[in-house]
Amino acid sequence: MRQLLWIFIATIITTLHFGVVASIQPTLPIEAHASLPNVSQFNLSPNGSKYAYVVNRGGELILVIQEATTGKVYPVTKTDNLNAKLNWFDWVNEDILLLGVSYTERQGLIRYTRTELLSYDLTKKKKGTQAVIRPKRGQNNSQFKDNVISMLPDDPDHVLVSIDLKQRNRPGVYKLNVKKRRLKRVMSFKAHVVDWIADQQGNVRISYHLDDTRVFYRLLDTKTNKWKTIFDYEVFSKDKVGVLGFDIDPNTIYIKAIHKDKESIFKVDITDPTLSRELVFHDPNYDADGSLVYSPKTGAVAGYSHSNIDNVIHYWDKELQTLQAAISQVLPDATNIITDMDNQGNSYIVYSESSKDPGSYLLGNRKNNSIYYLAKVYPKINENTYLGKQRVEYVARDGIKIEAYITVPKGYKSGKSYPALVLPHGGPTARDYQSYDYWSEFFASHGYIVFQPNFRGSYGYGFEFAQAAIGGWGKAMQDDLDDAAKWLIEEGYTDKSQMCIAGGSYGGYAAIMALIKHPDTFKCAASFAGVTDLASIYSQARYFTSKEVIRKQLGQDRDKLENVSPINFANLVSKPILLIHGSEDSVVPVKHSQKMARALKKHNQDVTYIELEDGDHHLSYQPHRVATLKAMLAFFDKQLK
Repeated sequence: MRQLLWIFIATIITTLHFGVVASIQPTLPIEAHASLPNVSQFNLSPNGSKYAYVVNRGGELILVIQEATTGKVYPVTKTDNLNAKLNWFDWVNEDILLLGVSYTERQGLIRYTRTELLSYDLTKKKKGTQAVIRPKRGQNNSQFKDNVISMLPDDPDHVLVSIDLKQRNRPGVYKLNVKKRRLKRVMSFKAHVVDWIADQQGNVRISYHLDDTRVFYRLLDTKTNKWKTIFDYEVFSKDKVGVLGFDIDPNTIYIKAIHKDKESIFKVDITDPTLSRELVFHDPNYDADGSLVYSPKTGAVAGYSHSNIDNVIHYWDKELQTLQAAISQVLPDATNIITDMDNQGNSYIVYSESSKDPGSYLLGNRKNNSIYYLAKVYPKINENTYLGKQRVEYVARDGIKIEAYITVPKGYKSGKSYPALVLPHGGPTARDYQSYDYWSEFFASHGYIVFQPNFRGSYGYGFEFAQAAIGGWGKAMQDDLDDAAKWLIEEGYTDKSQMCIAGGSYGGYAAIMALIKHPDTFKCAASFAGVTDLASIYSQARYFTSKEVIRKQLGQDRDKLENVSPINFANLVSKPILLIHGSEDSVVPVKHSQKMARALKKHNQDVTYIELEDGDHHLSYQPHRVATLKAMLAFFDKQLK
């Protein structure tokens, strides 16, 4: 799935070059970092004759199709990400593009996401997108209509979709004729089904179930036409299994499971009654965090992706190994990821990033032995202004090693004390990586040391490490951030009078909580879309089908949740605090920041509250992204400079 531009594209691409800028401004404009990507999500058509992508024109995202040889451009649709978002798109055949689009809606006080499936047909005289799933009278108007489980590459007219047309939250599988917009049911709902998995031949073979906190997979035996349970476990347990997909052999699947504390990749013969597992990949230091990579020619599994290996993808397909090696010769000292190929493996898209380039897209062709740049993702950032991150490690108070990333300002001098920001990620079961992110790069470009700890509870460092997030809000995860601040001081990057903490979502929670649990460590805190009331999240979970999973993750003791909820300790906040929240946030409701702001004002605390009208949880609307970074920078400059 990808994204792109509409007018001037041919001109931009044919005249694009990446020369060294002769003179640079000492500070880039906020828009250089706060703008949404200039281009993204390039997606080749099946025969490679054209590609679709998204281009950013002043905050308006335009999906276009461009012919590879003539450069002719077809605008498909556009959005500013305020009322609608383009989630993904892919080719059904050479002429039809399928799109998944989401909207935020409200039912009472609850905000939720709704999705639609749209198509764009190049053969129609009257161009434009149209909805392809239209529930009939008596059918459920499904909340999620864009769950495509197979593009059916050997069938140019159809795709398989999982959708709950018969009864709400009870999805079956339907074969959809995209052009005619007709659905035919191929699999009925089964108890507790959440999703379905098809094999490479397009046959529905596995069902994924969630029953409160129990997860199980069932397999359809093609010989007996009966279903049997193949994996069964409790959420957040060491027995967890994730099915990655089928190989071209419909009796072979790949799974992720725990091996020596780390998520690893296994191959399983599903005809084997014991379902014995053959270890395919294990990283002793990190969880396997990627997915399967398929051969565009054969449909067989050709390798897998993992963030901690060169060029992200390991191929065992010899032909693709040779191609990857050739690309690395042409683009040395860079991470070069093949993101898409045509169905014959001739044309391909490469995403390349390095210490000098936060990201660029290239188009290659094996027949012509050619590769050339398409566009830069962040064109205002070049090798003279890109700072990049360095990976470091510090030791927490109980001896646990914590990996982190540090970004230093241009012209950094060792031993000199700089204003610093500790920037915890959201999640909390997520993690930061070494690649470009606009928060750290923005603040470092304005003179700040930025430190991003992958604190306990972060994903990627093994099962035991991640378990700290289960019922662990405000505990060791929070202490790890305090220890991060102390490490910065001990290493001479900053001093106690020059440090604040900031974050979004869980990171926003951690920033606020830092002023409560460790009041002497930071001079201020800034929160975007931060959680402030865990008991409220526990209560609101009743409106969602995954309520028991949410509650198990937070912890079942309501009194303990009250004790780690910032809303209950506004009287203890003695440092300046900035709260920013989108009014239409469907992940963390805006009331979390509204109530926190009121509580702080009640106790005469130094609080600034900014509400982004119609804003979401991800700063998807470019003006909101600009406004947020501008407000945070002014806030930090006032407190630390």
